[in-house]
Amino acid sequence: MTFSQERIIPTDLRGEMSRSYLEYAMSVIVGRALPDARDGLKPVHRRILYAMHELGLTPDRPFRKCARVVGDVIGKYHPHGDTAVYDALVRMAQDFSMRSPLIDGHGNFGSVDNDPPAAMRYTECRLRPLTTDALIRDIESETVDFASNYDNSQQEPLVLPARVPQLLLNGSSGIAVGMATNVPPHNLEELINGVVALIHNPEITDMELMRYIPGPDFPTGGKILGTSGIREAFMTGRGSITMRGVAAIETIEHRGRPDREAIIITELPFQTNKAALIEKIAEMVNDHRIDGIADIRDESDRDGMRIVIELRRDAYPRVVLNNLYKQTPLQANFGVNMLALVNGEPQILSLKQLLQVFLDFRIETITRRTRYELRKAEERAHLLQGLLIALQNLDSIISLIRHSADGPTAKQELIDTHGLSELQADAILQMQLRRLTALEAEKIRHEYDDLQTRIADLLDILARRERILQMIETEAAELKATHSTPRRTVIEGVEGELDATDLIANEQVIILVTEQGYIKRMPVSTFEAQSRATRGKAGTRMKEDDGVEHFFTCCDHDSVLFFSDRGVAYFLKTYQIPTGSRTSRGVPLVQLLPIPRVEKITSIVPVTEFTNDEYLVMLTQGGYIKKTELSAFSNIRANGLIAISLEEGDQLRWVRRARAEDSITIGSRQGMTIHFRANHEQLRPLGRPTRGVKAMALRKGDELISMDILPSQIVDAMVPTDDADTETEIDTDAAIEVDTEELEVEPSRNQGPWVLVITVGGLGKRVPVSQFRLQKRAGMGLRAIKFRKPQDRLAALRIVGEEDEIILVTSRGIVIRQLVKAIPCQSRAATGVRVQRLDGDDAIIAVALVPPAAEEAGVEGISVEEPEAEEGEAAAE
Repeated sequence: MTFSQERIIPTDLRGEMSRSYLEYAMSVIVGRALPDARDGLKPVHRRILYAMHELGLTPDRPFRKCARVVGDVIGKYHPHGDTAVYDALVRMAQDFSMRSPLIDGHGNFGSVDNDPPAAMRYTECRLRPLTTDALIRDIESETVDFASNYDNSQQEPLVLPARVPQLLLNGSSGIAVGMATNVPPHNLEELINGVVALIHNPEITDMELMRYIPGPDFPTGGKILGTSGIREAFMTGRGSITMRGVAAIETIEHRGRPDREAIIITELPFQTNKAALIEKIAEMVNDHRIDGIADIRDESDRDGMRIVIELRRDAYPRVVLNNLYKQTPLQANFGVNMLALVNGEPQILSLKQLLQVFLDFRIETITRRTRYELRKAEERAHLLQGLLIALQNLDSIISLIRHSADGPTAKQELIDTHGLSELQADAILQMQLRRLTALEAEKIRHEYDDLQTRIADLLDILARRERILQMIETEAAELKATHSTPRRTVIEGVEGELDATDLIANEQVIILVTEQGYIKRMPVSTFEAQSRATRGKAGTRMKEDDGVEHFFTCCDHDSVLFFSDRGVAYFLKTYQIPTGSRTSRGVPLVQLLPIPRVEKITSIVPVTEFTNDEYLVMLTQGGYIKKTELSAFSNIRANGLIAISLEEGDQLRWVRRARAEDSITIGSRQGMTIHFRANHEQLRPLGRPTRGVKAMALRKGDELISMDILPSQIVDAMVPTDDADTETEIDTDAAIEVDTEELEVEPSRNQGPWVLVITVGGLGKRVPVSQFRLQKRAGMGLRAIKFRKPQDRLAALRIVGEEDEIILVTSRGIVIRQLVKAIPCQSRAATGVRVQRLDGDDAIIAVALVPPAAEEAGVEGISVEEPEAEEGEAAAE
């Protein structure tokens, strides 16, 4: 078969494809995927509700098979598949999908586990009271426009006369061509309050509307974290709202077994599949991505949802819960995109704009309804007026009718004789004889008078906009009183983003750094307390030429400040330091911090909180000391921050935290100790790039080995002050002539805290702080210990209490943990007792205090009532 040249139409392919695709896109946008901003419905939902209205499926009528409704919708209005229609019908009946369901379903309509509904031939449906009252009412009063259906055999409404902002009430989601909509559901009472507020104040802002409509109200309840996402969505039409399920931590009792902690989930975020959530959690437990879970089971029943997640006895419930929030759909984001059709065009609307579109539509609906009622009232008054004329001229009209040849003649005679219209003449001719009685005549007169009053009132409504607004408010108040329900979703002030610390238990840990720059983190529980004078355990595996250089304790949530010998500060979170076993070497510190090869970390300080009333006290190898506000180090750059200016050849060695009222103790290798105030008179605050002042005078061949901080309350209560202007060394030789190898302090003076003195040879003692009087800076100080062996030297001085525990580490990496009270209290002149037995040329190089146990507190994560971090935990020997 051939075509003639005249039937071939040359067409540009690009233009034809563009035009055809645009037509298809607009068809999807307008006729299928996007809701109308006026009634908040897509065409399929509107057609379902109207078809049910035509079938008479009102709330007071029996249920009808869903198959009948679907058949009517497909046959009359919606030329698409029955599955699409039935799915839309089912969703409007699900109380977990719609905040205020529009259809009352009877049978299996699915579940929150994503179970499919029963076939349409088994389920039944009818309209809910809210649907008839708020969406269908007045549809016969010419309130909305109708158009022909797809085959021009029926008329269907282009929009329903909604009395509530249905788009916000139940929300909507849809994907069109090149655009999508996702509107969350809201509370009916709050929406009506917002509409009333807009009526009273047309200039109201979106922020002011949030006082009446605080945020979405999801049918499944749950929580909304923070208001920033809501605010952005309401003001711009786009935003992200963080939803979270409701979970509580309970203790479950087991017969014959110890009680266990369990996480009980009672509400889920909107559109979260419960079965899929449980499967996801189980999968993550099996893959070891979530630890601490022993069992998961679903105990949900008709009384409500209950997911039980049993925990292992060693688990931290709040940490496990935070990990569930972080890694599972128990916490999810709702991406708000308030896109809807306004006058047939898709627009992104803010909260006020959407309410304004609804209010304008409501004004138009009431205006059209009023005009319809006015027309009907005028038509009825016109007929009654003709009947009243007939009653006034009853005899002549009866005579006229009797002498007329037929009905049309009588009708024309009435029109010509009495000036009646055709409608009035027809009404007179059709009037029954019983209407001629006096009682019936009086009823007609009363009805006519009432209609005149009604007509005047309707004319007044059309003439005054405030009357229409008042009617909108009255009708909305009636709906609120009848159909409002309490809010289900709780809006919390906290934002939804979980910090990394929320997913990590705040456990006590040991940080160990070797001379060659290997670092690792170990739980304090790795080392149980041992008796005095025992050997301890290996704390790390090192190379032969390596040794432990820094050793301190802190908690996982703390910040760790690293200070190099060149006076540069670096920053890490404790949990960012990789965990290692007791015998592992650790990881190179250069993998965690950008430290140049020429620099070496000499001091490490853990910080729980950067406060304005705390300082960092820095001491150099050359004996220069200064203090700088701690807050100056709260924001350290990735490549470090200058902490102190150093002279040529000097090095920054010790950094401690202190308050202005505290005092400072500094020890030297030969056993000398100086104790002076950290106040502004002795040590004024300096900025970061400064050098400092002289701290202590040293003998020839002596060097500084330790610095610690003594809290002010202890100093004021127990330590005497030396008022002399110059500091001199006491005559220690004379004081030690007595045999005082194990010299005990008098019981009356044996009150804590103490200065813990530890030598490199493994000897130690506690000396009351009262024996170290306050002096002035830059003196030689007092002797802290008498050495048994000439080659022995001081390893560390620490301020300790009776309930403290210490951890000692040797140059070979042997670690021992002891109770402080196991070490006897002696005077400054004593030589101490053995605290750790050492092998060969091994020596103690560092002493750290174990921080008090972290306590679980707070609502959303593990937070601890932490004491101030012990000063000097990072002493570099």
